[in-house]
Amino acid sequence: MESPAAPVSTSRPDARMAWFVLLLVLVNIVWAGQLSAGKFIARDDMPEPYLGPFAIAFLPFFFITPLLLPFLIRNRRKNPDVPRPTWSDWRRFVVAGVGGQMVAQLGMTWGPLEADPSSCGILYLLIPVLTAVFASVLLRERITPLRIVCLTIGLIGAGVISSQGVQAGSFFESAFFAGNLLMLMGCVGASFYNVYCKSLMAHFHERDILIYSYITATPASLPILLWKEPDCFSRLVQMHDWRAWVAFAFLTLFVYGISMLMLFHVLQFLPVTVVLASTYLTPVFAVVLGKLLWGDQLTPTKIVGGAVVLLATVLIMRYDHGGTAAPPQAAPGACPSGDASEPLTSSS
Repeated sequence: MESPAAPVSTSRPDARMAWFVLLLVLVNIVWAGQLSAGKFIARDDMPEPYLGPFAIAFLPFFFITPLLLPFLIRNRRKNPDVPRPTWSDWRRFVVAGVGGQMVAQLGMTWGPLEADPSSCGILYLLIPVLTAVFASVLLRERITPLRIVCLTIGLIGAGVISSQGVQAGSFFESAFFAGNLLMLMGCVGASFYNVYCKSLMAHFHERDILIYSYITATPASLPILLWKEPDCFSRLVQMHDWRAWVAFAFLTLFVYGISMLMLFHVLQFLPVTVVLASTYLTPVFAVVLGKLLWGDQLTPTKIVGGAVVLLATVLIMRYDHGGTAAPPQAAPGACPSGDASEPLTSSS
């Protein structure tokens, strides 16, 4: 059994903390690039896109899952006492893979195709607020008045961002609003995935949870692919533009693979609250990439809506210190990821 990781000192910067910060910055740059990569593969300036939203979201599972299996096998050989999933555990991984990963990836892929990466990147700021709500329900954490206020403020900000599409037409017919709604669905899936997997970390290594969720999401996505885009595999093979292949490889290797492995590596040493706080960098990089790659306009509406959503996330991260449940005890063979219930504070 591995000994628990020593808490990271924040009294002064050191090389290890700088390394963790660098990894988290790279992770958020990759996640911001997901919005633009998906939009490039489904080019709306062509008679027919390379791939549709379902294929862009689900096909990477079929490539990254076999590539990650060696990590699972290596971990089992290195730690023979690592618990093996039971049938009950596999049902939980199905919930995480289908209800979390599939919903998150589809929403975060389809949303930018209907709106623009900058708006969807700003909506990404809702994830910490939604995560707090799911934590109150799934982890039995107290629903504090602050969390209710922050959720309300965040939803108001999302409505302000979507109001640009409403001005151009009907509230329900606006493609701009539909794209933001799909992105919101992806944020809900991602938030649920984060919280639900946190409840599994008491028994399994964080990296193994990721791989197990991919193992369940891969076959579950196949019927949907055959229903919505039955020719997606042949269209992938016939994709002749090398830039589209680069974008698809970026999604598979970096978004679904390397960035997640880096994230879970950092989770072994830093509290979860610190890692979740780093996701505020993703919308910043998404806005920059949207401007550089697609010429997206950062309108006053986006600025105001983003500021409102950011206010909600800052409030809940800065002042929400109560109502948390006791952290679960790690199972034999599982690698502890630090104290997930106590925020990392620095001395002043």
